[in-house]
Amino acid sequence: MKMINAVINRDSTGPVRSIEISGHSGYAEAGADIICSAVSVTAYTAAGALESLAGLKGCHTEGDGYMLIRLPEKMSDKQRSIASVIMETTVIGLKQIGFSYPAYVSVKDEEVQSDD
Repeated sequence: MKMINAVINRDSTGPVRSIEISGHSGYAEAGADIICSAVSVTAYTAAGALESLAGLKGCHTEGDGYMLIRLPEKMSDKQRSIASVIMETTVIGLKQIGFSYPAYVSVKDEEVQSDD
């Protein structure tokens, strides 16, 4: 069975550092798949908002059925604050899609372990 997998990586203090989305839902034919569309619009909105609102360019990479959104290590306090809201909002959106379509979307939210 096809499925979209989203993996949320957080740093040891809680903020989202990256969101990696891969796969296809298989809910409907390409171009008519509302689940793939919902996940795609959520991810592209996040990438666009990071660039437009936080001034963070080049935070995402993409391919067929794949997108990685990763925050840079160096950000100003303002950028970090804006990016945090965008990333958390994106996680909420992805989880809501997953709650509505659990057979087609899996969201794994994990904390990155510190090297301390």
